[in-house]
Amino acid sequence: MVTIKSKKEIEYMKEACRVVALMYEEIEKKIKPGMTTFEIDQIAEKMIRNLGAIPAEKGYNPGIKGVPPYPASICISINDEVIHGVPSKNKIIRDGDIVSIDTVALKNGYNGDAARTYMIGNVSKDAKRLVEVTKQAFFEGIKYARPGYRIGDISHCIGEYVRSQGYSVIREFQGHGIGKEMHEDPGIPNYGKAGRGIRLEPGMTLAIEPMVIQGKPDILELDDGWTIITEDGSLAAHYENTILITEKEPEILTIL
Repeated sequence: MVTIKSKKEIEYMKEACRVVALMYEEIEKKIKPGMTTFEIDQIAEKMIRNLGAIPAEKGYNPGIKGVPPYPASICISINDEVIHGVPSKNKIIRDGDIVSIDTVALKNGYNGDAARTYMIGNVSKDAKRLVEVTKQAFFEGIKYARPGYRIGDISHCIGEYVRSQGYSVIREFQGHGIGKEMHEDPGIPNYGKAGRGIRLEPGMTLAIEPMVIQGKPDILELDDGWTIITEDGSLAAHYENTILITEKEPEILTIL
């Protein structure tokens, strides 16, 4: 069931989303070649907790047989890792990498969710273009995040924009509603037919997140049960924000 947030709930959502935005501001200042993904995770967790929130991904249990609870505070995925990369003391960020970070913060019982892909040092033109297209895909999609449009209008716009740029979206994972739960209805694919799905209403809070691959859309899951990589080894990028459907333009809650 899709929840329509009250004014009070929206204020709580904004607080949680502000924590995420401030955390990304801190990471952008500190991320650099030579750091481990574990170090980035520690910076993020400290920032989230100092702001009175909880890293909601830490210990997250997907309820899937054989998949362990997520062991870290944020997901960090490098180059051909699409999403859900697990931070490690052995995984070093290098010059030229693109590093996707996905974060959910829980505050006052409500979640804020966003993802960013950082370009580290001397990134190739191809990698830079992929990151830019992924970000733009989000902004193309939310042109339809208004009352009267449907979820499928957002999905269709994202998918067609990405395809027009020569890239692929993954189909196995999608955006989602968000609020008291990290993942709520509705599911929001990054592809689909316009005019399908529920009609958008003011008070809905949604996590829109293009996950874009440079090559073919096929993916694999690593043995850790979490990390998703591209099957052909091509680069991937991720961009996400939590938005609020209003009477007019959508409000992006995870941007300061």
